[in-house]
Amino acid sequence: MDHTTTEKPAEEHTAPAGPGTGARSGATLGGRSGAAVGLWGRAEQQDFRSRVRGTLLGSALGDAFGAPLADLPLDAVREAHGPQGLTEPAPAYGRRGTVTAATQLTLFTVDGLIRAHVRRDTGAWHPPTDIHRAYLRWAVTQHDWGPDERRKDNGWLARQEWLYARRGPGRACMTGFADDVLGTLDQPKNPTARDAAAATRSGPFGLLVGWDPALVLQLATECAAQSHGHPAAYLSAGAFAVIVHGLTRGDSLDAAIQRALGLLGARPGHQNVTDALQRAVAAVPQGPPSPEAVASVAAGEGGGGGLGAEDALAVAVYCALVAEDVPHGLRLAVNHDGDSTAAGALCGALLGALHGETALPGAWLADLEGRATLLEIADDFALEMTQGPTLHGPAVPASGWPARYPVG
Repeated sequence: MDHTTTEKPAEEHTAPAGPGTGARSGATLGGRSGAAVGLWGRAEQQDFRSRVRGTLLGSALGDAFGAPLADLPLDAVREAHGPQGLTEPAPAYGRRGTVTAATQLTLFTVDGLIRAHVRRDTGAWHPPTDIHRAYLRWAVTQHDWGPDERRKDNGWLARQEWLYARRGPGRACMTGFADDVLGTLDQPKNPTARDAAAATRSGPFGLLVGWDPALVLQLATECAAQSHGHPAAYLSAGAFAVIVHGLTRGDSLDAAIQRALGLLGARPGHQNVTDALQRAVAAVPQGPPSPEAVASVAAGEGGGGGLGAEDALAVAVYCALVAEDVPHGLRLAVNHDGDSTAAGALCGALLGALHGETALPGAWLADLEGRATLLEIADDFALEMTQGPTLHGPAVPASGWPARYPVG
């Protein structure tokens, strides 16, 4: 994938359009050809939509669940919530179910991906540019009091007033999207930033089920480097996206992890992330799940100290592997000394992609901030991936889709 902001013609990036079946081999990305659209059966579309919803809602649940524990060591968590730690959602930012910047940025990742597909109608195709523009729209929400109706590029997402709130955005995200300069893998923003903020927003890349996994890795790493230039950060984002991609296509979690490990091996600077994933897998048969087991997974030698992106990813993967159900996995993911919010968001996305939305705890969802927005954009994404040619394009009668996702 090109590392410049020059937009590429659509023909340069083609991929299967459906969830990993041989019948879709050769169809264009996102079901863009008429033949590919017909290959999405009703059951497949329903399964895909459930996994998209599960990924986005699961990530937000984990994010909100871990938010009250941000920056707290395990001893302080137990002192505040009892010997078992936090077991049910607790208030953060004034109420239960409140999400952080991780969920805000995830929403804008989805918005950017949908616009990238809509932009193909113009003959231009460079997804990192559309993702970057989406993150710049997010940055506006961190400074303005509310939506500016004069901005024609906002679309419907940037008009959601609840998004105009600062919820612990990381310094690298704020500085990375403080100007119009597009960070690339060759010239990344914040070369020393290795926290997990880029990874937590990268789950939607894994929902591009028509892409080859290597392209998913490439796109996720390119977009992570727009704010986080350390290899441990952007490769963790890429590995996370590849794992979500495998789960969304129906692979087992073990198989998705092994695919990510295989792809990472060819990338410079991969060792910290590779080691972290291998620690997560190796810890599963070592005994019953516990905060101590989680601590051993996060205690890498790469300098993350439990706070690096690779550490949060390892914790999330381990907790998803051993989870009895979604609440059990999330409780493990947030009750430790590391980045509880990031690990919760990553684990929630993995479990949601693996099991679909119906596996998520209803009582937790009922209090989740922005649930209606998450569901709406999840369904829009599923529509774009499975029925894009019927929503926009030269041959499509005028509809509201380009107004929802304007490309300018």
